[in-house]
Amino acid sequence: MLRLIGNPALSEFRIHRLLEALRPAAPQIKGLTTRYVHFIAVERRLDPQEREVLSRLLDYGTEAPAPGGEPTLLVVPRAGTISPWSTKATDIAHNCGLADIERIERGIAYYIELDGALDEQALAAITPLIHDRMTETVLLHEDDAEGLFSQAEPAPLGIIDLANGGREALEEADRQLGLALAPDEIDYLYENYQTLGRNPTDVELMMFAQANSEHCRHKIFNADWIIDGERQPHSLFQMIRNTYNARPEGVLSAYSDNAAVAEGALARRLLVDPTTLVYRPVEEPAHLVMKVETHNHPTAISPGPGAATGAGGEIRDEGATGRGARPKAGLVGFSVSNLRIPGAEQPWELDYGRPARIASALDIMLEAPIGAAAYNNEFGRPNLVGYFRSFEQKVPGPEGEEVRGYHKPIMIAGGVGNIRELHVEKGEVPPQAQIVVLGGPSMLIGLGGGAASSMASGQSDEELDFASVQRSNPEMERRAQQVIDACVALGADNPIVSIHDVGAGGLSNAIPEILDDSERGGRFELRTIPSDDPGMSPMQIWCNESQERYVLAIAADRIEQFAELCERERCPFAVVGEASTERELVVGDGHFDNTPVDMPMEMLLGKPPKMLRDVKHHPFAKPELALADVSPREAAYRVLRHPAVAAKNFLITIGDRTVTGLVARDQMVGPWQVPVADVGVTASDHSGYTGEAMAMGERSPAAVLHAPASGRMAVGEALTNLAAALVGDIRKVNLSANWMAAAGHPGEDAALYDTVKAVGMELCPRLGIAIPVGKDSLSMKTVWRENGEDKAVTSPLSLVVSAFAAVEDVRRTLTPELSREPGTVLLLIDLGKGANRLGASILAQVYDQIGRRPADLDDPDALVRAFNLIQALNREGRLLAYHDRGDGGLFATLAEMAFAARLGLDVELDALGRDPLAALFSEELGMVVQVRERELDDIRARLRAAGLLSLTHVVARPREDDRLRVRHSGETLLDEARVDLERAWIEVCYRMQALRDNPDCAQEEYDNLLDSDSPGLGATRLSFDPAEDVAAPFIGSGARPRVAILREQGVNGQVEMAAAFDRAGFEAVDVHMTDLAAGRQDLAGFKGLVACGGFSYGDVLGAGGGWAKSVLFNPKLREQFEAFFQREDSFGLGICNGCQMFSVLRELIPGTELWPRFMRNRSEQFEARLALVEVLESPSVFLQGMAGSRLPIAVAHGEGRAEFADPAGPKQVLDAGLVGVRYIDPHGNPTERYPYNPGGTEGGITGLCNTDGRFTIMMPHPERVFRSLQFSWHPKEWGEDGPWLRMFRNARKWVG
Repeated sequence: MLRLIGNPALSEFRIHRLLEALRPAAPQIKGLTTRYVHFIAVERRLDPQEREVLSRLLDYGTEAPAPGGEPTLLVVPRAGTISPWSTKATDIAHNCGLADIERIERGIAYYIELDGALDEQALAAITPLIHDRMTETVLLHEDDAEGLFSQAEPAPLGIIDLANGGREALEEADRQLGLALAPDEIDYLYENYQTLGRNPTDVELMMFAQANSEHCRHKIFNADWIIDGERQPHSLFQMIRNTYNARPEGVLSAYSDNAAVAEGALARRLLVDPTTLVYRPVEEPAHLVMKVETHNHPTAISPGPGAATGAGGEIRDEGATGRGARPKAGLVGFSVSNLRIPGAEQPWELDYGRPARIASALDIMLEAPIGAAAYNNEFGRPNLVGYFRSFEQKVPGPEGEEVRGYHKPIMIAGGVGNIRELHVEKGEVPPQAQIVVLGGPSMLIGLGGGAASSMASGQSDEELDFASVQRSNPEMERRAQQVIDACVALGADNPIVSIHDVGAGGLSNAIPEILDDSERGGRFELRTIPSDDPGMSPMQIWCNESQERYVLAIAADRIEQFAELCERERCPFAVVGEASTERELVVGDGHFDNTPVDMPMEMLLGKPPKMLRDVKHHPFAKPELALADVSPREAAYRVLRHPAVAAKNFLITIGDRTVTGLVARDQMVGPWQVPVADVGVTASDHSGYTGEAMAMGERSPAAVLHAPASGRMAVGEALTNLAAALVGDIRKVNLSANWMAAAGHPGEDAALYDTVKAVGMELCPRLGIAIPVGKDSLSMKTVWRENGEDKAVTSPLSLVVSAFAAVEDVRRTLTPELSREPGTVLLLIDLGKGANRLGASILAQVYDQIGRRPADLDDPDALVRAFNLIQALNREGRLLAYHDRGDGGLFATLAEMAFAARLGLDVELDALGRDPLAALFSEELGMVVQVRERELDDIRARLRAAGLLSLTHVVARPREDDRLRVRHSGETLLDEARVDLERAWIEVCYRMQALRDNPDCAQEEYDNLLDSDSPGLGATRLSFDPAEDVAAPFIGSGARPRVAILREQGVNGQVEMAAAFDRAGFEAVDVHMTDLAAGRQDLAGFKGLVACGGFSYGDVLGAGGGWAKSVLFNPKLREQFEAFFQREDSFGLGICNGCQMFSVLRELIPGTELWPRFMRNRSEQFEARLALVEVLESPSVFLQGMAGSRLPIAVAHGEGRAEFADPAGPKQVLDAGLVGVRYIDPHGNPTERYPYNPGGTEGGITGLCNTDGRFTIMMPHPERVFRSLQFSWHPKEWGEDGPWLRMFRNARKWVG
């Protein structure tokens, strides 16, 4: 094993923060230094040249002198696991010619300066602060790192001896393996094995437990019910399905696949021609794929990996729909207990404690959102919608006072995708079809997750919790998706007959599922399954839940073609067996020469006992609210600081929201980019205006008082959010329903049944809406023992609704940003009809109360009429702004509208009832619209015709002095500066960012609100006309010069890049690095070379560094790239990851001696922003005629800070005229201030060119905003063409 010390692992501010945490536990710690340390397993001794290549490969990050001595502590990946970093670093080494390196692994060495020694007590106190016990290990001696590469002999098959142990042997196996089997399931297995006349294997039992877990089989939703002694006529699932039976039109697939499919618009999707690899538009329907999943248990015990694999699993569900689909845009949501932010604990926040084995709410919200966002980012899916609920409260219950909250969190991941019409239905798997595993290798991670997720937190064994933790590798999933995309592009010749994702239960679930779909059996060889852990037992190989895997059925005569597609993408695959007509599942093991699985499919999946739920209602007394002494001003500030109401920037800007170039509406609104949008909207393609919309709704605290009301409100909120998009008619909407409850808790089962009935049998049929997809998680309770006391936190029954619909015109999406047009008023359509119920509202919660009566949807017909009227008025251009009433009530709605526009409001509450607090803070459903006063009479006539006039009231008028004034009955209740309210609203975000990211950056962003003169992105000005097509004469010639849209594994921004060049008159060709390495393509055949954005090799070895070094250290590729760069008729563009890659290749590119390399953002966080830049005069062929312009541009990167070899580097490149683009503040000044400069580069530098201008690099993304509709804000006078399209047209003009 080789050991190479790397550069610092932690920045100065992270070391300072860590020292603050370490010193109370170990005061003898005086200082700290960290370094990455690399461990390399090799097959033979490397020669000096290979050692030099290896040293250069592992030289990434900011350089610093090596520390002296041995490290005090060493943190490495947990024994028996292989980190995603290791997988990708090893890939890079192999692609650089270092074939004899078996594996590279990385740890962090901590060199601790001590005043004294660290005793065992101090070590025990500090080690939890420097590592994640779920994924890492702390070593005291470097020699112990040898264990990283130790390989155990394969563990044997386990046999459960029923002959001698009887039924008790099954019970013991259930306990030891954590199977969570019910007594009747144990009986079922015992009887069946008695019939078979043999003992079961541990593989078979684990497989059965996963396949039949509550997580996978949804036994409660399929159960028979007796409530209060009366047998119920329907199961829960039957009542959900009733919505589809009542309104099936528009749904193409429901309840039978990994996701649901609904009709989409006709689109011109840009697909790669399978023969020529040229991007071509294909006109066809772009149907919607819809799915929403939960990943609650893994997120509770390991927040980052748990949320990451939750997002990844849902992405696979979409991709594995039909015969292959493409995920498009995501959503994510979290419900947790009280945050209790240190130094900012709120008066209503209860501290009830928690078991040590689960993460705190604060840690979950610091880590889990990054896990989910990072997975979406690296896969290349924009996350456009979400919610965040914080709730933990002592409330009355059936058995007295109890604590309700989310110690077991809700982690929701979902999204929308597209599928081709001919691939909606899975094919019938023929006999002898090859069953293929596509994606990553098996490892001993994520074992038994289906069963573990089916238990209340605290019931399973702690070691089994460790085993159920998963590892994410989104770059591998991206590779697998590229294979799926390539198959789908073949259209009718798609070699995929059927496809399933590998999730809970691993292959033991996925393989039987794909066989059972077509009533097949199959024969398999265990040792053909790709594995990175030779010591795993047969049970572990067959049942582990290693991520990023799919199971596919491929016709035997198409395997060779499929293999070629996989090899092009460097995506691992293996044929593991074949389908058979016999309904037997047989798995052989060539190593031990035995048969771990040999069981009838009917025994595995056929008729296990059906559940019967015999439950009762448990009514209890609920107190009235006591709010008589509450000050409206104090209430307003408390409500704004509640996390459910407060700004969500810290959850949003970590997620790439522009990748694909198809995003038409994200969360950020207006020139100041305020996160208040109601709906996420994507375009169907890169040229038209149809698209897809999705929105969310949930009101779970209301379930503490009245569960069916909370369900109705969740549906209503999703719809009032979705109404901001032009979807046409409410009957075109489809919902996903995700149900969470603590089954078995007194009264909860009956409440669940009542709520499903209210939604499925009553509300949705009346609304004309179907629920074709959903999920349940019914173990939402945390139990533990503390100081001899039994404690429990039980979640409220929680329905999270996600609404999806096709969009007629994405340009007509409404936002809460108020118009400054004079003569306008704000109308409230009060769907609560004046009830103004405050039970379980945020107002009640911030005064530590719950109340008796929550908001409810009493008149579904009024909601239908209101929704459809909003659609009609929007189509006619009558609505200037729109926002729904939700958490925080009308006050929060109006405040957010004011924040988005930095405009004051005069609010009058007289028409809303006698109780001003209730009028202001009630969370009844409602819609607030801004309209022109001159059109008010006509709009009132429309409201009257819809039966809504009596529910509609003028509630506010804009005012210019930037203050929010609220009056009732002639009395001023509130008169506050908008900036003071907004700083209260954003305080949670600021404090969370200060804990998670660079606190200096968090402070700067918080203080930017104090700049009352800031025009934000309104400082935009152009020096040219975007509508002028300077390439038109050349396009008219019919010539389409070829441009290589270059990608490496992990690149995800190629399609939007191709679309931009295609629009500018180029022939865009999909070129993978494997094409160049194998000689299938040669750069000599292209005029242009474009290195696209994404995460090549997952940004391992420095962003873009691994990609570049695979060129520099591969003689064939180096020669090809160098020849291209030296040509006088070639041009190149590197964007984001491609910019980083080109910067490392600067030794090959003439005239780039002054170029920097790119390092971690100053914030040390992924930054996704719409930032303001200035175009400078430069020789760049892309930027000609654009100098002097100030304009917004999409930013999405984690390593965008330019680091120059010379401290004077920024001045040198500016003086040389090589800086083409730099960040500016809203006043037009070059800036390093955050987040105006998201990376933190001195002088704001973010785009450069070489001396002759042929090669340009930029960290921002012009290719994602070449159409005006792709901007989350733009000046109203812009037309179809966004100003950044000029870049691509300039290139076409230069080529001639």
